[in-house]
Amino acid sequence: MKKLIIIFSFFFLFNLKVSAAEVVEFSESAILVEPTTGKVLYEHEADKELAPASMTKIMSMILIMEAIDNGNLTENDNVLISENASSMGGSQVYLNTGETYKVKELIKSIAIASANDAVVAMSEKIGGTTEKFVEMMNNKCQELGCTHTHFVNPHGLDAEGHYSSARDMALMGSYLVTNYPEILEYTKIYEDYLQRPDGSNTWLVNTNKLVRFYEDVDGLKTGFTGTAGYCLTATAKKNNMRLISVVMGVDTPDNRTSDTVKLLNYGFNTYKLSVIYEKNKIIDEVRVEKGKKESVKIMLLHDATELLNINDKTKKYTINFSLDKIMAPVKRGDKVGVAEILDNEGNVITNVGITVSENVEKASLWDYFKRNLNMCLAGKSVIK
Repeated sequence: MKKLIIIFSFFFLFNLKVSAAEVVEFSESAILVEPTTGKVLYEHEADKELAPASMTKIMSMILIMEAIDNGNLTENDNVLISENASSMGGSQVYLNTGETYKVKELIKSIAIASANDAVVAMSEKIGGTTEKFVEMMNNKCQELGCTHTHFVNPHGLDAEGHYSSARDMALMGSYLVTNYPEILEYTKIYEDYLQRPDGSNTWLVNTNKLVRFYEDVDGLKTGFTGTAGYCLTATAKKNNMRLISVVMGVDTPDNRTSDTVKLLNYGFNTYKLSVIYEKNKIIDEVRVEKGKKESVKIMLLHDATELLNINDKTKKYTINFSLDKIMAPVKRGDKVGVAEILDNEGNVITNVGITVSENVEKASLWDYFKRNLNMCLAGKSVIK
């Protein structure tokens, strides 16, 4: 009977409709954003500098995923556990000094169980030392435009000078899920097992219970310390729209859940994301200088979108674009210009990068010879 009551209360809470004025009740600071447009849908004391607890690990996960993306690390690389890592307190998976784990097992431990020992081990693997890794964290914060954050460790245990804000955490969360959506394959897991070197398994249960009880939530990171109270950066996707919510300085885990759910429900019940131009839609065909092909089609680097009130009608849009001089070699994904999207009233809705639809190699001397021969036969001017 107790389980049924809990499930019913979650169902009622998750379907509760709220207005902007009553979104958060218990949070010292909060924000709700749509990451593709960067629009803030709601905020309350969003720049207040507070202890972020284990939400700190969002930045740690950014650097881990970045290292994998750059080719400096793979999920199957081995990580040797140092005495420093194994001695970490707080939430942990009890890694032992001298043990070796795959990177993917440690990412799983960080994303699901918020393991301090695992994140310290990864910080040493990537940065060489924890101190160097923390320096990388703060540099990345500056790169992202965070103005109310300073980290002194990779895990979030209380420390003097370690703070962030709801707005900055939303920036980090948005960057993580937008640039490395594969992290959601870890953060959406409710329970799993850590495979230990001796063949045994350690049960991992997600500290973010919303991944189980709120259908659309697939991350990100909870936090709790005596100084921070309860906090949570959460993300959910519904009807093709993703939202990032942050609540900080909450007194109980239930109230943390309540404010987070209200934020997400408010966003999904009030707004919709309209796709103006799809990223694979061809815009034009343009010349390529010194290319094996003389021209190439261009398209948007990603979908052009506009955030609208859920009751707004779809608008009409126009697209203007400016291009750099396209020189071969050029490959799909390279930014070669910018598209400006305007609504029917002439308002600029968004700017989106432009790329080529296919790779174009640099022309060889043989390519020039064949091209000039064909042009001569056709009675046209020779290419110089």
